[in-house]
Order: sequence, then C-alpha cells, then structure tokens
Amino acid sequence: MNIALEAAAETTRSVPVLLAIAAIAIALLLLLIIKVRLHAFYSLVIVSILTALAAGVSAADLLETVTGPFGSTLGNVALLIGFGAVLGRIIEISGGAQVLAESLIRRFGDSKAPFALSLASFLFAFPIFLDAGFIVMLPIIYQVARRLKGGLLLYALPSTGAFLTMHALVPPHPGPTAASGILGVDVGLVVITSILIAIPVWYLAGYRLALFIARRFPEFPIPNLLGTPRDFAEEGVALPKFGTVLLMLVLPLILITLNTGAAALQTNGTLSGDEPWFPVLTTIGATPIALLITSIVAMIVLIVVPAKGKIGGAIETIVDEALAPVCSIILITGAGGMFGGVLTATGIGGALADIMNSIGLPIIVAGFVIAVAMRLAQGSATVATTTAAGLLAPAVIATGGQSPLQLALIVVALGAGGISFSHVNDSGFWLVSRFLEMSTKDALKSWSVISTAVGFLAFAIAWALYAIVSAVGI
Repeated sequence: MNIALEAAAETTRSVPVLLAIAAIAIALLLLLIIKVRLHAFYSLVIVSILTALAAGVSAADLLETVTGPFGSTLGNVALLIGFGAVLGRIIEISGGAQVLAESLIRRFGDSKAPFALSLASFLFAFPIFLDAGFIVMLPIIYQVARRLKGGLLLYALPSTGAFLTMHALVPPHPGPTAASGILGVDVGLVVITSILIAIPVWYLAGYRLALFIARRFPEFPIPNLLGTPRDFAEEGVALPKFGTVLLMLVLPLILITLNTGAAALQTNGTLSGDEPWFPVLTTIGATPIALLITSIVAMIVLIVVPAKGKIGGAIETIVDEALAPVCSIILITGAGGMFGGVLTATGIGGALADIMNSIGLPIIVAGFVIAVAMRLAQGSATVATTTAAGLLAPAVIATGGQSPLQLALIVVALGAGGISFSHVNDSGFWLVSRFLEMSTKDALKSWSVISTAVGFLAFAIAWALYAIVSAVGI
C-alpha cells in the first residue's frame, strides 16, 4: 500500500460512523444510477470521492486514494477486456461463432442450448478468470440467442452462473489459491474438494436457478457490442471448420494452464522456479499475454489465411470495431474498482471484518461471514476471500487440530463468502451487466441473486461436509 493510502487508512472514523458511511454510499450510488439515471461511470466516481471525504481522507490524499484503485483495476482488466473483445470479434466476424452455435444446437438440440452453453462455460472456466472467459464466450452466446430467438438472458445467465461458480471456488482462480497458501493447505486437495462441491453448485444455482430467473425476464434485445453480425449464407462466405474455431477457444486455456501448472509445481516443491524455462511458461501463460497471443493467432488463422493475405485494412477495422464499444465498459469497470478500493483504503472493509471476527462463531462459519462482509464492503471476490483467510489464519493456528480436508473445506467456505452478494461495488457486476445491456436494477435481480445463491449453496455443502469430517475424524 502506498503512502497516500496508508495515510487515508489512518484517518478513519469510528466503526459505527464507517458503517453508516458505507450504507449511505451504496444507497446514494443506487439512487443516482436507478432513479436519477446518471451514467454509472460518473455515479461511481462521484460517490467514491464523497465516500473518501466523509471517511476522513484529506484533500491532499484524495486524488491518490481514488485513482490508485481505479488504475490497479484497469491494470488487471483493461487488457483482458481489450484482447478478449478483439478475439470475440474475430470469432464473430469470421463465422466461428456461427459454427460453434450451430454445432452446440445440433448436438444438444434447441431446448438444451442453455445447458450446453452453461456446461461449456463450466469447463472453459477452470483455468481462465470470469471476466476473460465471459468475454471470449460472449460471441457464441450472442450467436445462439440470434439463432434460436429465445431471449439473450436465457443463454447468457446460465453461462455466467458457471463462470461465477468456478471463479469463486476452484484454484487456480486467485481467491481460493491465495486462501490455500495463507492457511497452508495443499492446492491439489483444494482443487479436488472444490470441484466436487462446484459440480452440484453449478447445476443447481449456476444453471437451474439462472435458467429460472432468465425465464422471468422479458426478452432482451441482442446487442452488437462486438460489431454488426454478418449473414454468411447470404454473402456466400465459407465458414471455418469447427476444430479450428475450437482451437481458438482452447489455446488461451492451454497457455494459462502452463502458467498455473508451473506455479502449482513450484508451490508443492516439485519445481524450484530457477529453471530457465519457468519464467517463459509463467509469462506466456499470464492471462493478458495468453489472450494477446491467441488474438494474434486468430487474426492469422481466421482472417489472413482465408483471405490469402489480401486483407487491406481489415485487421485494423476489426480491432477498432471490437474496442470502440467496450471503452465505456472498461471505464465503468475501473470505476467499480475505484469504489471498492476507497471502501478498503478508508477502513470501512476492515471495520466490518473486525466485527465479524469478534463474534466468536465456529471457524468455518466465521470465515464465511467475514468473507461476505468484505465482499459487501469492497466488491472484489479475490480481496474478500484473501482478506478473510488472513484474518482467520491466527484462529486456525490457535485452535489447531484441523485436518487437511477440514482446511480445504474452510477454503471453499471462504471462496463461497467472497462470491456472494455481488452488487454495485463489484467490477464484475458492471462488466457483465454492460455487455448484456442490462439495467442496474435488472442486474441486481438476476446476476446478484445468482452470485448469492452460488455462494450460500457452496457454503452449505462445505459446512455440512465439514461437520461430517469432524464427526468421523477424517
């Protein structure tokens, strides 16, 4: 934490005042966006500034307090969104999305298309983060919705529910991975445990509940955020092969798996990290680099080669068409990170966590509640899960006697708390809602409900298994 943010944290108000400020800030933000209909970017920036001032941040520290989290959020997501949007546009413009959509529909049938998309997203989400995975899947979701005309959310929500489940619970996603390290749990055991829990959670909350919610909404128009769709049959354009398009989706997974696999081997001591090829794997497998490499390969394979090199300025046009619509989304996502960062820097998130930590709940319940409190306060699932693990670690050490399986279930509970109650201070909330062109009110009634159901169901299963493991002494 830099000097300005440290100073901000030192000037916090009393705990009751901080909690009141947090409640008022969220209420004001919802009022500005839903009732006043002020643009979400302006609303988030204004409320972030007012929150920082109300919490006691000095005028000298104000700019750094609000721009620091904004910059760090953009540093994490801008490249993902940008490269992901370009990759999505290439898949769309080349006919790849149509090929994948028709293949899914042919294999599963029209009525099972939402399940097919959700299952594909569940598998796709194992090594790739929610934001990057969602953006890459987006053109396929758009194409299936256009093809079947069942309403965008019918296909989009089951897909996002799958990404939510995997992002919350399963390493190598950052929250459960960090929590595993903090609590000293073997990552491999956490992967096995979390996947066994994630499967029923995905099916019941990520898919079935998402499908139920989607059917209660009127049909949403399908946006052209990735560019105007083409009629390939009318144009007489040859479509790419299914295997070629599938490779473009699998390639970033392969590259990212190289990174996460190498990191896992280093964690368990198999690799030292000094091997000459280790930094190569971790670099090309970093999510932004993996998407950059994949988007370039897709340009060559899906655009340049079919046109036999006669593309003129087509690549530049495709990139412009992909990036222009997502600029607003990038800014809103950054502003959501700003709001969450302000809540953290001013001590509001810490105040909530301290209260939860002092209540004296069972360890697994306390971890879940602390993660929920942090999620409500600052928005980031990763920060909520990691912070809760750090606060819980001393209690775990003090009590002792926790088996590796019990610790793995605690990690799952932390991730479950961290994903619950996604709302206006979560950058993912804005990312998904804006790409689907949902209003804030509709996003709260759908995305937020699904995220909470995923979190609470995962926690319920983890807690039940924890009780059984404790009773039988495993």
